[in-house]
Amino acid sequence: MILHCTFEELSALSAAAERVLSGSGEAGIAVAAPPEVVADLEALCPRLVGDISVRTLAEQRSMLRAVDYVLTDLHARMDAAILEGNPAAEEAITAYFEYANVLLVEERLRRIGAQMSALIELMTGQAPTDESARSINFSDE
Repeated sequence: MILHCTFEELSALSAAAERVLSGSGEAGIAVAAPPEVVADLEALCPRLVGDISVRTLAEQRSMLRAVDYVLTDLHARMDAAILEGNPAAEEAITAYFEYANVLLVEERLRRIGAQMSALIELMTGQAPTDESARSINFSDE
């Protein structure tokens, strides 16, 4: 399956992911992301150059963990920008657009996961297991 992304969405997600990986997440406060999220982000960042092929449910879950963590960080940044200035301040508006763009990616990624889960359940007769999430391939080729 293919996760379609706009240039603005990829730019926002890439910049925010790099901030998290560099340790300057959570509204400018240095916070270390959990090791699993760091691994997920490190796997995702090089792929943020265009539409993304999502081959397995396990891959979708990894991407979703990374995007969810970034989204939480962006929400905190947006809140801080609003509270430190005002809702119309340039920093608040920029933070809003970054958050909104990543939120759109996250929603599409969730829908892909729901579709993959439904197809796995249809094919196997049971809810996805860790094994089926890794082994059933939804190649777009």
